[in-house]
Amino acid sequence: MKLHEIIASALVCATALSLAAGCSKPLNTIPCDNYAQMEEYFRYEPGCGIIISGHRGGMAKGYPENCIESFEHTLRNMPSFFEVDPRMTRDSVVVLMHDSTLERTTTGEGRVRDYTWEELQQFNLVDRNGNITSYRIPTAEEAILWSRGKTVLNFDTKDVPREVLIPLVNKCGARNVIYTVHTPEAALECLALDPDAHFSIWVKNLEQFEAYAAAGVPWSHVMVAYVVSATMDERLDSLRDALHAVGVRCMTSTAPLQDKIPNDRLRKERYAREVALHPDIIETDYPLEFIGLYEDVKL
Repeated sequence: MKLHEIIASALVCATALSLAAGCSKPLNTIPCDNYAQMEEYFRYEPGCGIIISGHRGGMAKGYPENCIESFEHTLRNMPSFFEVDPRMTRDSVVVLMHDSTLERTTTGEGRVRDYTWEELQQFNLVDRNGNITSYRIPTAEEAILWSRGKTVLNFDTKDVPREVLIPLVNKCGARNVIYTVHTPEAALECLALDPDAHFSIWVKNLEQFEAYAAAGVPWSHVMVAYVVSATMDERLDSLRDALHAVGVRCMTSTAPLQDKIPNDRLRKERYAREVALHPDIIETDYPLEFIGLYEDVKL
């Protein structure tokens, strides 16, 4: 038996014991049994609380990104929804994986699309610190079925065509999934496949906001507006006001900047600064690090 296989086998036992100890904690679910509940949960209203989103599914020590067990670990400690990444295997199975290659987040090597789903199961997921875990790459279908009644999954755009992903979501009977789109045209393509499709849109200025409106994308189907990858400032007040006027929350992300600060104390200080500005939604690699930083959490 190879060394990494021995380590992985030992980790299975250790992780099972850890999970058994933590599984008694109930999940902090969010209302998402149907589109009406999801729309109500995300609708902007003055004074609404902050929603935390787990970027790439969120992560923590021993809990890798794009991993169902990591989603559960977060929900056992706080409410959250999760941005996840779909990739296609050689035999056309949709799995969760951010990178097109395996090296950074698994014990495998090479491209995801060069493996069948069964072949991928020989590899273990690796956490952000490089620790091998007992967890395996999940399929999108497994994640969708798990998420129903618990949380919302926001599928980013990777190498899986919408005409493959949207029918998969609908086959699972999911009414708690949203799709990231970067343009009004992409939103219209989704709506042509499913008139009930809901979105996280990229919108960086008023011109782009007006383009979504002119295209006829229904604001009731827009759950999230990703406006900036850093602190919102007064230069974005007009855009924020326009989105709030149609009931849409604005999202900032700490993933590109603050999440990369290696010093734990300094990183937490920067998170606290973001929270003090009261954004509608904060997307972060490390949702659990926001516990205790704010009281107006959206439940």
